[in-house]
Amino acid sequence: MALCFIEPQEAIRVVAESVGREARRQLLGEVVAAWVDEIPDDELDVHYAKAVEDLDDDDLSMLAAWHAALEVGQPVANKEFLLRAFPALGVHRREALRIAAGFRGDEAFDCGASEEQALNTVLPWLSQERAIDLAAEAVEIYCWDRLGSDN
Repeated sequence: MALCFIEPQEAIRVVAESVGREARRQLLGEVVAAWVDEIPDDELDVHYAKAVEDLDDDDLSMLAAWHAALEVGQPVANKEFLLRAFPALGVHRREALRIAAGFRGDEAFDCGASEEQALNTVLPWLSQERAIDLAAEAVEIYCWDRLGSDN
């Protein structure tokens, strides 16, 4: 049986509705990573500030520990330090944003925020090429979920 969708964004939504909780979490992580990759360089700091703003103390500590591995100064688990250190991360800024956005997404996921809401927020920002690649990844996640996994 062939699957045919008009738009890759719709394929991603269908897969998200068709898989289990862990596969949905993985798919949303891939969607967030794709979104971060699409953000223009000059807008990264704005999105990072938004992501860091809503993090709790545990997430701030983990993000500061990640900063420590990059040796961008003595890390402090507070928003001010993380925002000031962000420009010094250079090529690692996107990874920092992925981590911060991932923490924020995990909290929303755990609190019951709908996957549909997250997808509606992020998918429109993706280029057509990126959405096609993400749809292929979604199908792989679907197969992983349906065929079983070790977890």
